[in-house]
Amino acid sequence: MEDIQRQKETNLLLDNHWFNNWNKLKQPKPPLWKNLIYAFLFGGLVSILGQALLEMYLALGVSQEQAGNPTVATVIFLASLLTAIGIFDRIASIAGAGVAIPVTGFANSITAMALEFKREGFVLGSGAKMFSLAGSIIMFGVVTAFVIGIISAII
Repeated sequence: MEDIQRQKETNLLLDNHWFNNWNKLKQPKPPLWKNLIYAFLFGGLVSILGQALLEMYLALGVSQEQAGNPTVATVIFLASLLTAIGIFDRIASIAGAGVAIPVTGFANSITAMALEFKREGFVLGSGAKMFSLAGSIIMFGVVTAFVIGIISAII
């Protein structure tokens, strides 16, 4: 068995793209199905939480058109709070994209950067650096919304 492995490594050294091939050979395979199931389940839990919050705001008398705003704000607050107390990263290590893709991942990225640079002060630390990771997301979101708005206005 070792001879076969050694032969594969020797053949890789003769290839022009040996580093990429050698790297692929040595990387462990991720548990794809487990990751997919966890992302699906945790993404569903985030969606259920969001729907429960929406229903709560509707029951409190907020109109259907306006209930989405406090719902999203509450989910952002909860994700930021969980990031600040160190729980979000533990959940994200299991859930993967299930909590990284929704607005919770965006809130986590901003809060994590703000906490990382808080020792440099509020203005030059947290205030200046908190959007360094999420700034590109904001910029592309605004540009995309603008383009879609123009297309919608033309159509």
